Amino acid sequence: MWVVYRTSGEEQEKAIEDTPEMLKVMEEDGLGRDNKFFGGDNIGIVDIAFGQIAQWLGVIEEVVGVKMLEAHKFPRLHAWIKNFKEAPVIKENLPDRDEMLVSFENIVNRVVFSVLDFTENALGILYMYKKSRK
Repeated sequence: MWVVYRTSGEEQEKAIEDTPEMLKVMEEDGLGRDNKFFGGDNIGIVDIAFGQIAQWLGVIEEVVGVKMLEAHKFPRLHAWIKNFKEAPVIKENLPDRDEMLVSFENIVNRVVFSVLDFTENALGILYMYKKSRK
């Protein structure tokens, strides 16, 4: 799923096509029909592991502009996220969403600018090489 947010072009399109199937498996096989959490009625280790997704996904979707976990497509996963975030032990310890948004935007900007710097340097080297060969 994270490939959707780290790539572009054909690779991103393929990941966008594959992700709903993965989410469907998580929803149907992981949560089942009546489970509030992955282990039943109580938060378990799988919920804790997937809890990062619950908190980061909305932030990443907002920054990148690609929505993957839509409520009408995955109602049980959406309900799980709501239940997970509302559990007192989780709610009291969730990081601030606005701070996460700023943090992720900074990460994206650093990656973009490092790629741009690399590209600019590579083009400069190529230009100097071609110029020296004339």
